[in-house]
Amino acid sequence: MSERKPYPSDLSDEQWALIEPIITAWKATHRSVSGHQGKYEMREIVNAILYQGRTGVQWDYLPHDLPPGSATYYYFAKWRDDGTAQKIHDLLRWHMREQKGRLADPSLVVLDTQSVHVAAGVPATTTGRDAAKKVPGRKRGLAVDVFGLVIAVVVLAASAHENTAGTALLDRVAAQTSGTVTKALVDQGFKNTVVDHGAGLGIDVEIVERNPADQGFVPQPKRWIVEQTYGTLMLHRRLVRDYEHLPASSESRVYWAMSDVMSRRLTRAPAPSWRST
Repeated sequence: MSERKPYPSDLSDEQWALIEPIITAWKATHRSVSGHQGKYEMREIVNAILYQGRTGVQWDYLPHDLPPGSATYYYFAKWRDDGTAQKIHDLLRWHMREQKGRLADPSLVVLDTQSVHVAAGVPATTTGRDAAKKVPGRKRGLAVDVFGLVIAVVVLAASAHENTAGTALLDRVAAQTSGTVTKALVDQGFKNTVVDHGAGLGIDVEIVERNPADQGFVPQPKRWIVEQTYGTLMLHRRLVRDYEHLPASSESRVYWAMSDVMSRRLTRAPAPSWRST
């Protein structure tokens, strides 16, 4: 890596060692016709993606000592479209679960959604208004394991019903875990449509009922973990509001944010405090 003053979001040597083999293998199969290896180091490209995710700056506002927005976006889009970003994320998730003595893929997941506002310029055709939460924008759906690690993510218009998000999440969970998931927990916003869809995939979907006597927000056993994951993601300012023109870019942002979180946990690297971000 070129000499410069490091940013708190930079990869440590140990973090880079976890993902470098995937990036190196990708680079080896994407050589230019002229044989030119590119002007920017791949580690610095990843650092720029993580910096933007953590700080929320626009592409043109990336610091001058990081690769420019045009180059960074080129790789962000390439890795979004060919699945490299998710591949990095999934590899780190498998490492995390193995470290905890679990199999690579879970048997139980927890589903939930979050509606967020969008930035000016986000196409209206990809947004809507969440009638229940009174939020105009997009709906982010997550399926997480018992450790809060992301198994699947979908991004839809906020006007999409919970059932739409739930069935889409279940489809991705089934496809991305080779059929290991047999149980899913959801809240009362999801209806029997999701239960029936899960049954068709071999997943028992349980709607966790809220205790009528509870006042205000009361964490529910096991289901609270997905709320914690949403809270962790909010430390990455690019996710506080949806700035992406493509829902696929929004999904990729979640994978990059969780890759940052997991690589730090795996290497015991200190995470930047929210008080300093």
